[in-house]
Amino acid sequence: MTETPENTTHFGFETVREDEKAGRVQGVFTSVASKYDIMNDVMSVGIHRVWKDAMMDWLAPRPGQKLLDVAGGTGDISFRFLKRAGSGHSTVLDLTESMLVAGRQRAEADDMADSLDWVVGDAMKLPFPDNTFDVYTISFGIRNVTRPQEALNEAYRVLRKGGRLMVLEFSQLPNPMMQKAYDLYSFNVIPRMGQLIANDRDSYQYLVESIRKFPDQDTFLSMVKKAGFENAKYRNLSLGIAALHSGWKI
Repeated sequence: MTETPENTTHFGFETVREDEKAGRVQGVFTSVASKYDIMNDVMSVGIHRVWKDAMMDWLAPRPGQKLLDVAGGTGDISFRFLKRAGSGHSTVLDLTESMLVAGRQRAEADDMADSLDWVVGDAMKLPFPDNTFDVYTISFGIRNVTRPQEALNEAYRVLRKGGRLMVLEFSQLPNPMMQKAYDLYSFNVIPRMGQLIANDRDSYQYLVESIRKFPDQDTFLSMVKKAGFENAKYRNLSLGIAALHSGWKI
């Protein structure tokens, strides 16, 4: 049977069946879980820490808020959020259990144990009731979701009225020459670094390809609006290597 565009998607530059992608993404993150924070340093030349701080600056967490941190396996965003808020609760959800295990093993997880839940789950089918959370974050995760629009729709569903969505993701540089230079770095250096650091070239190759297949800033902004979010906007980080998208459930 000939496959149609409706039942295929991309896994990096490869076309795969939609029902295969989640399993293959799980394989990537199971492979890199123990080196995930090092991987982010490689992918962003260490700047991901600055981007995550910028995310918190724009988000401005408040005491007592309930966060859903999707694809949040190692807890990086949740730890930052709880520290900024001073008090509150975060539910860390990830498709890959080994990522959650890596997060629970971090020192911050012990310090904040009473304020954290760790849940294995799918961004496209969240195991939570409507109107549950004050804030929804997903950091460097939505490009790995089979159908990102469904993930955004689910984010809208589980947020309370007045709730905030914030997405941090690698994006596209607006200047073609700069993008070409960044692509040269990405495709030539990052997989080699993955081989050296994690003995895993293929996973890093996928991650580089997945960035190039992800929609640009304005296209993704239209998807955020389509999910129902108001006052939706984005900010480029490091000239567009990454971007923050924000929206409100009014």
